[in-house]
Amino acid sequence: MAKVKSSYVCQNCGAESLKWVGRCTSCGEWNTYVEERVSKEKPRAGLIDVFRSATPKALKDIESSSEKRIDTGINEVNRILGGGLVPGSMVLLGGEPGIGKSTLALQLALKLKNFRVLYVSGEESARQVKLRADRLAPGNDECLILNETLLENILTQAQNVEPQLIVIDSIQTVFTDSIESSPGSVSQVRECAANLLRYSKTTGIPVILIGHITKDGSIAGPKVLEHIVDVVLQFEGDSNYLYRILRSIKNRFGSTSELGIFEMQAGGLIEVPNPSEILLSHRDEGLSGVAIAAAMDGTRPFLIETQALVSTAAYGTPQRSTTGYDSRRLNMLLAVLEKRAGFRLATKDVFLNLAGGIKLNDPALDLAVVSAVLSSNFDLPILGSCCFAAEVGLSGEIRQVSRIEQRIGEAEKLGFEKIFVSKYHTKGAETKSSNIKVIKVGRIDELVRALFGKS
Repeated sequence: MAKVKSSYVCQNCGAESLKWVGRCTSCGEWNTYVEERVSKEKPRAGLIDVFRSATPKALKDIESSSEKRIDTGINEVNRILGGGLVPGSMVLLGGEPGIGKSTLALQLALKLKNFRVLYVSGEESARQVKLRADRLAPGNDECLILNETLLENILTQAQNVEPQLIVIDSIQTVFTDSIESSPGSVSQVRECAANLLRYSKTTGIPVILIGHITKDGSIAGPKVLEHIVDVVLQFEGDSNYLYRILRSIKNRFGSTSELGIFEMQAGGLIEVPNPSEILLSHRDEGLSGVAIAAAMDGTRPFLIETQALVSTAAYGTPQRSTTGYDSRRLNMLLAVLEKRAGFRLATKDVFLNLAGGIKLNDPALDLAVVSAVLSSNFDLPILGSCCFAAEVGLSGEIRQVSRIEQRIGEAEKLGFEKIFVSKYHTKGAETKSSNIKVIKVGRIDELVRALFGKS
């Protein structure tokens, strides 16, 4: 008879304890310990063949040639992964419920024509997957659908059909017989992910895991899950908007400074190759409180519309509300305007919004945010041919930002005539083109004079 071990496991970070405690000593969360029973038994005979032992090799005998990547058929996904899927890699795709994780995974499986894909669905029936596939215009007859949640059965079927790619939807629904706890628990998620990783590395078959996220936005399950996999992709967006953002949080085979934008339509997720054009909507209408920022996310430049509204506070305490922007950063910029530039905003409500439901943390947004706030405060519009790319310091100085030449090039490509940057740029801000004028400013008061003619 197998030995049964009982322990208490934190459902937030995966820490274990021999007894129940109210507050986790690792992550500090309260009431997260749950009793789990772990059965120590030998793996089945079918798994022993899969998990064959490796032999050590000398470093000089290992081939250093780069592996041929698998083209996913979706250019945005290929770019984020660093050129495509690497054989034997494990990719974790996380996101909020209803954001489109299953749609993206199934769309990727259907794009791989003449490529045997095993799509394991633990949340939907085969008929439901078929309905979604018909809507996505299937093009891969080798896509196999499996309704299973037991890990041992999944690996057995994988041995039988010998797929070239495995998609697990989702890892929280998969469980193994070796652990006596419910699916989705920390122990189950950790054990199933480790076994799938071992299978992927020994067979060279890439595996894509779909994972849920918690209320604070992090991927559900123990943090060790993100350490196990090779690539962590975060699928973000607001269900009230059409646009979805795919970010690379971790990538062992490429850069983590990449971003892909998709548009959710009836026929699935459509790639947005030029996000600047869809994020700019009211350039020629002369509205106050609107400024265009030349932002960067990773190595990808794009222009985004920054909207601000400044009004007299209707209640005793002024409101500060942001959408897509760090509220603490906005409070800092308002304090700089109050202290360093003399603008009285302490008694006014300030609302800030980044168009399209996009969330960004680029410091170069500072100058556009300040310009939009001042434009709304003066009720004077900013010319639609102007954009901004600079950081604002605590002393009111305009600081330089990285990759300024790419930001200027993107603004010029979209027909902007002026771009405001920091005067402290020693190189990169000069342009030989006459289509765009680079205006260098060093302090906020210089910006105000250049935009509104005020001192």
